[in-house]
Amino acid sequence: MADDGTPRVLVVWCPDWPVVAVTGDDPVAVTEGRRILACSAGARAAGVRQGQRLKLAQRLCPELELRDRDPEAETRRFEPVVAAVEAFTPRVEVIRPGLCAIPVKGPGRYFGGEEALAGKVGRAVADALGRPLVPDAVPGAVAVEARPAAASRPEATSRPATASRPEAAPQTRVGVADGLFAAVLAARAGVLVPAGRTAEFLAPYPVSALGDETLAELLGRLGLPTVGAFAALPAESVADRFGPSGTVAHRLARGLQPRPLVPRDEEPDLAVEQRFDPPEPLAEPLVFVARTLAEQLHRRLAGAGLTCRRVAVEVACADGRTASRLWRHEGRLSATALAERVRWQLQAWQGAGTFAGNGEGGEDPGFTLLRLAPDGLSPDQGRQLALWGQAVADDRVERAVARVQAVLGHAGLRRIEPAGGRGPGEQAVKVPWGEPYEAAVAADAPWPGRLPEVWPAVVLREPAPVRVLDGAGRPVTVDGRAGVSARLALVVVRGREERVDGWTGPWPAVEYWWDQSLARRRARFQVVVGGGRALLLTVEGGAWYLEAGYD
Repeated sequence: MADDGTPRVLVVWCPDWPVVAVTGDDPVAVTEGRRILACSAGARAAGVRQGQRLKLAQRLCPELELRDRDPEAETRRFEPVVAAVEAFTPRVEVIRPGLCAIPVKGPGRYFGGEEALAGKVGRAVADALGRPLVPDAVPGAVAVEARPAAASRPEATSRPATASRPEAAPQTRVGVADGLFAAVLAARAGVLVPAGRTAEFLAPYPVSALGDETLAELLGRLGLPTVGAFAALPAESVADRFGPSGTVAHRLARGLQPRPLVPRDEEPDLAVEQRFDPPEPLAEPLVFVARTLAEQLHRRLAGAGLTCRRVAVEVACADGRTASRLWRHEGRLSATALAERVRWQLQAWQGAGTFAGNGEGGEDPGFTLLRLAPDGLSPDQGRQLALWGQAVADDRVERAVARVQAVLGHAGLRRIEPAGGRGPGEQAVKVPWGEPYEAAVAADAPWPGRLPEVWPAVVLREPAPVRVLDGAGRPVTVDGRAGVSARLALVVVRGREERVDGWTGPWPAVEYWWDQSLARRRARFQVVVGGGRALLLTVEGGAWYLEAGYD
């Protein structure tokens, strides 16, 4: 522990973990929200970078293989890494898949010091990932030199005084520093920062590393581009000028905890649990119970005037085996977010065979306990609600939903969410109840070729082939410039002819023109047939389809 009380932390970082968690040949990239989330070394060599738009990434690397992010696979594949680190201390905090942390004080003393601990952790992670250490994985100590204030990549240029690089597997880095924030940066740099030298290590980093974009932009305009320049300001002046968020960032810049510790004589026991008798053989019911337990946890925290930033998910089996994992979640934990993490963790444990094979007949023994224990408690500063209240589902509805999901499965009950797209079938998606949803593309973005705001009453799951004829019985065609060969006279739907009383269109749409594998050209028509019925027709590749109908 540093002299000021800031604890020493060891962080294990596995770069590009979203890419590691999916299958694909190099170069490969994982996408989220139409941008690059992570990419392989081959893609980086071609110029692909995190945060790039897909269009630019594919232009730089035409052979780039794209994969959607799979959070469950990331959690499942990271489980062996966490289990390897957990052999040194049970206090493993999963910050996110690919990044975890442990306190150094106890394990460091037991395993012969911080550097020895870091080396042992690095070797254990290497073995868990199946990547043997290379002979030169442990370079010698490197002394820190003075760096210019505009250093843009301190992880590549700066090293703390007498810092050494602990052993680590290729594509895996281990770092130690005072506090979690600095330890994460130390892991990215692959160094061990001596106690009390964290502020010096952080000094060359740009202020954007503090994680507050608004504050970083303001500090840049004030001529304070680096963390060291910001840390040199008096704490009282920072508090007066930048408020609470600036004070937290200033403490981080000085290598301190984000806020002073709040000593408590005895922490209250706020954990909530549910026991299962007889043992529950399936993991799915535990997810539904987790949501109820999360609500109970929130009520206990509110009653104690506290909030938590981490939660321990603990389970026990009928054969006596137990497992526990810390999950970090910035801000107030919601019941949905917590239930989602319980589901991910249970699937990760089951995928790793943590509870397999000790029951009767070699079957899984079944779960007897689910426990949620808050960790990282701090005083609740309150939160500002909407002026006129917030629309929330009634508790009775939530309980009814949980019962239905217990029968139909987690994805058996879905809600409708707006999504981006031109066709009526693309503008709404079904999401399992309680699951978070972030549209890949904004529903209210400009969509050239989208139909006017009259929604069809019925949208077919799969467009049905139809024939469209002119007055002479010849097929009607649409050319590349959306020119119609003749007036629409008849629509033949499932062998039955419908006379066209009126029509409007076409609305042409050219999509994914930059990707030959996804590119498509189509045009839509609204057609009124006998009896006043209206149909939505689509022509693509010379073929006509019935896509939807209007009342």
